[in-house]
Amino acid sequence: MEEKKLAFEQGPIRPPNEARSLLLRITRNCPWNQCLFCPVYKRRKFSLRSVEEIKEDIQAARDIADDIKALSWKLGNRGVVNDQVISAIFGNSQYSESYRSVALWLYYGTGACFLQDADNLIMRTADLVEVLTFLREKFPEITRVTTYTRSRTAIRKSVEALRQIREAGLDRVHVGLETGYDPLLKLMKKGVSAAQHVEAGKKMVAAGLELSEYVMPGLGGQEMWKEHAVETAKVLNQINPHFIRLRSLRVPQRVPLYQKLVEGSFTMQTDDMLAEEIRVFIETLDGITSTVTSDHIMNLLEEVSGKFPEDKEKMLKVISDYQALPDDDRLIYRMGRRGGAYQSTRDLNQDPATYQKLKNLVANIKAKEGQDGVEKFITEMVDRYV
Repeated sequence: MEEKKLAFEQGPIRPPNEARSLLLRITRNCPWNQCLFCPVYKRRKFSLRSVEEIKEDIQAARDIADDIKALSWKLGNRGVVNDQVISAIFGNSQYSESYRSVALWLYYGTGACFLQDADNLIMRTADLVEVLTFLREKFPEITRVTTYTRSRTAIRKSVEALRQIREAGLDRVHVGLETGYDPLLKLMKKGVSAAQHVEAGKKMVAAGLELSEYVMPGLGGQEMWKEHAVETAKVLNQINPHFIRLRSLRVPQRVPLYQKLVEGSFTMQTDDMLAEEIRVFIETLDGITSTVTSDHIMNLLEEVSGKFPEDKEKMLKVISDYQALPDDDRLIYRMGRRGGAYQSTRDLNQDPATYQKLKNLVANIKAKEGQDGVEKFITEMVDRYV
């Protein structure tokens, strides 16, 4: 009997909501790789993987899943991947990272699969259809298949080609829209125009694909924040994607945009400025049925989430509640949010002990290093998540 391949390739990132998905690498890195705000894939060359190579990885993942279920039966768990099975795999060095990845996927039971890396629609339609068909045959238990792509890549596909891809098994596409303001798209070297974002988004929706568009609050800096908020909302109003996901800008030193910070040509929004920017953005969204999510620690106000149009006022109230806080409470909330202690401004009143600890921490840092020291501390906390 031929020896099984006991590992398969995985890329460096996936969306936060795909944390419990089966991860399979379909292409390597990013074919554009010039965006100033992005720290990923830099100095790495993009490459297509052959259909046969991808199929070998899918088969390896299938074999690993079967081996794990066999282990479960051996341990008396009737094929269920529970805590005992997870402990057996993670406690034995003979199992590869691929085994651990598949084991966790089976343990969480999401049925979701995310195809890496940055732009898989760049594949020939026939090749991607073949891969998706094979994936669905080998993993009939998969309930959702998702991937990243770029708007500029998607517009090169016809609606019919995109429909073929959907029918072969791709359910949802994540697109980094980031902004709908053309001067800002150019400044950030996004390689796409607002009109191309709209065209691509409409095509994917028409093909029956679920569309998730990422928006980056703060990307306009203090120089272009309002244009960024308004024009991005106008683009999304035309697309009406299924999801709008907020991912606030962070600029650690390894990001190319950092140089513009140093030069002084780009000025970061403060948290309070960012809250106002997001208020203008939400206020300008109109005539859509999208779901807005803010599910990432880099976002100051996670509760700016909901379904349009019915939850619009609720989202605006989350922002106004933050803006109405006294200065000291806004600072304590920011410290708690960036440190993972708070998810909502309501948490300020839920746990007096945590509130007092954060208040003391702010006071101690301010006494030693002033307000600038507090801001630096908060910045360092949130940048670790980039």
